[in-house]
Amino acid sequence: MFIWSYWKTIFSKPASPSKAFGLPRVEKEAYEREERAEVQQEILKKVARNLPIYTRTAGGAVRYCNPCQVIKPDRCHHCSTCEMCVLKMDHHCPWVNNCVGFSNYKYFVLFLAYAALYCAVICATVIQYFIKFWTKELPETHAKFHILFLFFVAALFFISVLSLLSYHLWLVGKNRTTIEAFRAPVFTNGPDKNGFSLGFSRNVAEVFGDQAKHWIFPVYSSLGDGHSFLARLVHIDPEQANSVLQQNGKSLADGETNLSVHGNNIQHTADDSKEKVDEGQMVSVTVESEP
Repeated sequence: MFIWSYWKTIFSKPASPSKAFGLPRVEKEAYEREERAEVQQEILKKVARNLPIYTRTAGGAVRYCNPCQVIKPDRCHHCSTCEMCVLKMDHHCPWVNNCVGFSNYKYFVLFLAYAALYCAVICATVIQYFIKFWTKELPETHAKFHILFLFFVAALFFISVLSLLSYHLWLVGKNRTTIEAFRAPVFTNGPDKNGFSLGFSRNVAEVFGDQAKHWIFPVYSSLGDGHSFLARLVHIDPEQANSVLQQNGKSLADGETNLSVHGNNIQHTADDSKEKVDEGQMVSVTVESEP
């Protein structure tokens, strides 16, 4: 299982944005001819209206990748090492010589889990010989140094891998990537570190799938396509929004509503029900992170 997960993490090609996120020919030519940044942004905003995009740059601009010439989907970032945009990019890992993102994040977490388990098994089976070495009951052979080396290496790797595994399991539970943990995604009305969190069980299902029988195997079972993600969009009124903000340690001022309406027509699947954003308004509650 360790080798299988490691192999899948290495050889799974990072997923990149589809052609739908590229600029149409007319808009692309206009964008390349235009030198004013504000006009270029208007071109990008016009195209982005028809795409399932909610995040922006820190300055509020549409996220566009010049090298790849695509509008970046939510949670997508450009990897300078792979020289491509990677969907739901977490980080570029030199240990696997690959980008860890939407296409192989589950495999990466399983790789860490089985690596930690592998090291634990080695320590458990070697510790009796290590004790004999320490009490000088082990025969005087060169093998005793191999046992000593094996135990310490396995123990050190277990500690380091376990800490990394714990961190990534925490990220899975919060539905964040490593990039988002250090820099909160920016929505139309400000940064929100919990913008993609849907609750613990749904966050786990987004990475490992909705069928628990597939969780322990390095086979693809993640939900979605990597291009669009269900953010914290709910049908609520301002009073409900106020209660949500109060639960997060914030409150709306009297008569003030910090809500933004998104008009993109997107269909998302949540648990066993589907919500169509074709009718009514989808209201996004964004809680600004504390300084």
